[in-house]
Amino acid sequence: MKKQKKESYFWTSYSDLMTSLFLVMLVLFVSSYIQFSKAKTELETRNESLKADSVQLAEIKKIQQSTENLSKEYFGFNEKHKKFVLKVKSFFPRGMSDINYLSRQCQDSLKNAGMEIAKFFNNNSTNKYLLIIEGQASADSELQSTSNYILSFNRAYNLMKFWEMNRIDFGNNCEIQIAGSGDGLLDKNSMRDEENNAANQRFLIHILPKNIISNNSQ
Repeated sequence: MKKQKKESYFWTSYSDLMTSLFLVMLVLFVSSYIQFSKAKTELETRNESLKADSVQLAEIKKIQQSTENLSKEYFGFNEKHKKFVLKVKSFFPRGMSDINYLSRQCQDSLKNAGMEIAKFFNNNSTNKYLLIIEGQASADSELQSTSNYILSFNRAYNLMKFWEMNRIDFGNNCEIQIAGSGDGLLDKNSMRDEENNAANQRFLIHILPKNIISNNSQ
């Protein structure tokens, strides 16, 4: 009788031990599965991010290659500031912003430059772009620096209106923004010609793919 009780205790204890081990293994399995699923999700997210980055990089390279086709007669790319400069010499009378104050030759060149930009957007109609027309003014001690910001903005605005008046259409895949960067006295990081102050009377052009801008802002 005692022997049966001992055997009964043994199998009961053994059963409890096996149950405990099973529960421990089950907990470890569930914990490992959760960690594995989490790591898998993070890896998939990282891979998707890398794919998105590679797509954006390819798009940026595509834009750079296509913008290189802009006429070198009217556009020059500043590698340091990553900006296209309209090579048309736009010398305004002091404090003036109306395009009519520029020479006929200058106006004709600005018109041709606008047509070049329109051709670019037409040839890349499957993409969406942001076109920023930036005006700059030369430093003038008789004008306040803040006044030069308004002046440079008005020059950029009038250039846009000039292109519009000449029926230059940038298409539906282009959003236009106007900017004025003043005379560089307030913004020390703006693109300036330190040797020739008069050369800072110019226009800068920014062509940016909108899908990359929206993805980076998320």
